[in-house]
Amino acid sequence: MSVDTTQDPVLSFTDLDVKFRTEFGSVHAVKGISLEVRPGEVLALVGESGSGKSVTSMTALGLLPGNARISGRVTVGDKVVGDLDDGALRSMRGNDIAMVFQEPMTALNPVLTIGSQLTESLELHDVAHGKDADARAVELLRMVGIPEPERRVTQFPHELSGGQRQRVVIAMALACDPQVIVADEPTTALDVTVQADILDLLRSLKDKLDTGILLITHNMGVVADMADRVAVMLKGEIVEEGTADEVLNHAQHPYTKRLLAAVPHLGQGPEQFGIAVSGARAEASAEAEKPALALDVRNLVVEYQRLGKTPFRAVDDVSFHVAPGEIVGLVGESGSGKSTIARCALGLIPAAGGEVEIFGTDLYRAHGKAEKAIRRRVGVVFQDPASSLNPRFPIGDCIAEPLVVHKVGNRKSQLARVRELLDAVELPRDVINRYPHELSGGQRQRVSIARALTLDPQLLVADEPTSALDVSVQAQVLKMFLALQERYQFGCIFVSHDLAVIDMLADRVVVLQNGKIVEQGPREDVLGHPREEYTRRLIAAAPVPEPGEQRRRREERHALLAELGDQVAELKVN
Repeated sequence: MSVDTTQDPVLSFTDLDVKFRTEFGSVHAVKGISLEVRPGEVLALVGESGSGKSVTSMTALGLLPGNARISGRVTVGDKVVGDLDDGALRSMRGNDIAMVFQEPMTALNPVLTIGSQLTESLELHDVAHGKDADARAVELLRMVGIPEPERRVTQFPHELSGGQRQRVVIAMALACDPQVIVADEPTTALDVTVQADILDLLRSLKDKLDTGILLITHNMGVVADMADRVAVMLKGEIVEEGTADEVLNHAQHPYTKRLLAAVPHLGQGPEQFGIAVSGARAEASAEAEKPALALDVRNLVVEYQRLGKTPFRAVDDVSFHVAPGEIVGLVGESGSGKSTIARCALGLIPAAGGEVEIFGTDLYRAHGKAEKAIRRRVGVVFQDPASSLNPRFPIGDCIAEPLVVHKVGNRKSQLARVRELLDAVELPRDVINRYPHELSGGQRQRVSIARALTLDPQLLVADEPTSALDVSVQAQVLKMFLALQERYQFGCIFVSHDLAVIDMLADRVVVLQNGKIVEQGPREDVLGHPREEYTRRLIAAAPVPEPGEQRRRREERHALLAELGDQVAELKVN
């Protein structure tokens, strides 16, 4: 659907400037930017954390805190946001502009039913009342593709899946037929297949209702899939603006070029970042059947007990191995068992059946000194470094902690090892006395990797270690991770839902669904020539950061879904 550029914009920012007063002085968050969103248009606002994207969007809804000083002009339809009083602002939110937040569980009230939350906005804005509001709530859920909407309106948010909750949030945004929707990272927390469904939904609703969308994201694949135009923000300024093709395929500004160069592209393998698979890693994969496996998982079963119910089987008869010096990627949707298997390999979760051997020693039969000796050979990098680092320990103590626990060396040698690891993960040595909250997310993740390598582990378990990072920081961490793996030659389980990251890192791939292995083999075979239907669907749903290729992939995905008889194919929009 082409956008009519002669129509008046439904959302516009003219010379918008935002400063925040803080105890440390004034923070200049947005610096005189001008943007427009027209009916039926998707404008993607991209940039890294701290660039000013969310601050810009919040001005459109009048949601900035009292310490914000705003100048310039923001209009929604024919209303100037800065001229509205509190009552007029409340009326505008929902009627004229609506928000789709990143995390639906924080946007939905956990103690109210889905129906109550939908009818609340309908009644508040005098759109419908009583039975009419109930009927409209059911209609909205049906519109956003939620099955059995009559039953769902009586359920609570925790009874729905993540994708269904995000659909409910979209239904709430559409309740009063707004002219424009602000979608702030609407798919970040979703699996690739659910993300593709949500993007199909937004695209079809946008075309059907002629609604303008301001899409805030750092995912360039989502931008390629959704956006008509793209604006790139850096430190509060718009550094580049144009059509999706112009910005993604013919970037002019150095920052945009750096941003795009940092995005992993599914199908291009490790070579895209100038990384070549070493002979040692290739040999490790070739010799994976030799006895000295870094990790050997055989017929693993993990069950969670439920009061008065049959135990829930989270992992069911899973077998795979990791050779020394080899990276094995575990992929699959949420609930597939990836993280459970990783925790079992660390001995953090007991197995109900099967065996887990680390370098030939059964993890669950080892006790005392033998168990401690095994654990010393295993390192771990968790998904969220903020919660995995002790906030009361300086960085030096965080990294040295494994040395202290295993009584390796004295204080002097431990300090020397910490400095060596800080160099290895490319952090300045002066962070040694700083605390985790004083570092950025990317720096904290580097500290987590340094701590995992403290004891020279021969097996590393990495659970979604880059999912919370900006793309350029992710690229730096991934390149550093591969360099460290080359240097220390540890075997590695790398858990991720991002197939492009797995394509860049892994030697072999294990695909999981509902606790079972669907497919496993060399990366080139699994990602390049998948045999199983589920793997094909996963790969088809993963977006790539090039509009033409993404359009082709989307059409191929819809054809695949139609071939498999999937109802989502009905949402196809060319």
